[in-house]
Amino acid sequence: MMSRRARAWRPGFLKVAALGLAVAGLSACANPQADQALYAQQAFVGMPKQTLLSCAGVPDRQAAMDNLEYYTYNSQRITSTTTPSPRFGFGYGHGFGYHPWYGGYGGFGWPETTEIESRDCQATFTLKNGTVQQLIYGGASDGPSGRLGQCYRIVENCLALIPQQAQPAAATR
Repeated sequence: MMSRRARAWRPGFLKVAALGLAVAGLSACANPQADQALYAQQAFVGMPKQTLLSCAGVPDRQAAMDNLEYYTYNSQRITSTTTPSPRFGFGYGHGFGYHPWYGGYGGFGWPETTEIESRDCQATFTLKNGTVQQLIYGGASDGPSGRLGQCYRIVENCLALIPQQAQPAAATR
């Protein structure tokens, strides 16, 4: 008789584990907007203040201290996804009455589910002597990919000014 530990390492288990790792590896590349937002952190260094203001617009907040200027832009999006409930029925409308929670006429089930997701990004540009020195992202969104995808909304107009051939291959997927 095989031990419990030996059964866990059957070839079928290894195939499932390898498939899981492959899916996880591919999901790392699943958000090209997040890749572009990461690329912008490097590409915008040296960008003149006038160019930044013309493509990103007026910042939501700005501050100056010790020969440095800080421009902060905010972007927020709320989405909702409704998943229909499975419906099980006994027939159509004879004697049970209609109720949306119970699958229409003569059925049973559960209500639809709605998920609400909020994504936000704060992009802060640090400028010295009229040029961008650094771009930092922050925000309360879960996971860096979700936040970076929202940060792309802030930098997308400015990215159009960067030559395409200079972008890394990972960012152009």
